[in-house]
Amino acid sequence: MKEEKKRPTIKQLPAHERPRERLIQSGDEYLTDAELLGIIIRDGTTNYTAIDIAQELLTKYGDFRKLSSASIGELCKTEGIGPARAAQIKASLAIAKRFSATSIKPGQQFKCSNDIYNHFHEQLRGKKQETFLVVLLDNKNRIIKEVIISAGSLTSSIVHPREVFNPAIKESAASVIFVHNHPSGDPEPSKEDIQMTQRLLEVGNVVGIKILDHIIIGNECFVSLKDRGIIT
Repeated sequence: MKEEKKRPTIKQLPAHERPRERLIQSGDEYLTDAELLGIIIRDGTTNYTAIDIAQELLTKYGDFRKLSSASIGELCKTEGIGPARAAQIKASLAIAKRFSATSIKPGQQFKCSNDIYNHFHEQLRGKKQETFLVVLLDNKNRIIKEVIISAGSLTSSIVHPREVFNPAIKESAASVIFVHNHPSGDPEPSKEDIQMTQRLLEVGNVVGIKILDHIIIGNECFVSLKDRGIIT
């Protein structure tokens, strides 16, 4: 941030100009993104208000979604942000992410591939590592539970059939759905994705657990291997 003429702190502003008071009186729709984030940051530094720091973060990362992907260490590189404030920012954005996710509870059903995408996309998109999950289903395709199988490197996940099917066998699941993300944002299945799915299909046939779909999540989009005809 460039040094600029010292301005009043937020506490020195008239009450009707302070973001927190405006939020209380008029609602969040009248506040800018920087003002909302400034409320989370709370305090500024000698030269910069909390809103200045918030604006610096938003300028650096572009939007809240990209900001949510920044690590604690990366956030702390901005003047005025230490580990405690970085944790506050991460926590607030994590709450927003969970709030926006479509909630499907045990006992409910995924009716189509779009339901699966809506449930998982906020959780998985923006992650810097591939994460592979298996959704366990009963004999009426009702959800038993979700299990994270692997968090891999930036380019691949190591998924072994033993780790995939052990929780399914333990929970007496009748079928499963696989879900994983592509950190690149492009959900197009790779040759390795297809080979891995075919191998898991073969093991599923052996152990008597049906694979209903494999969803690959990208940035605002997804691919269903069932819809593509790779899983029948």
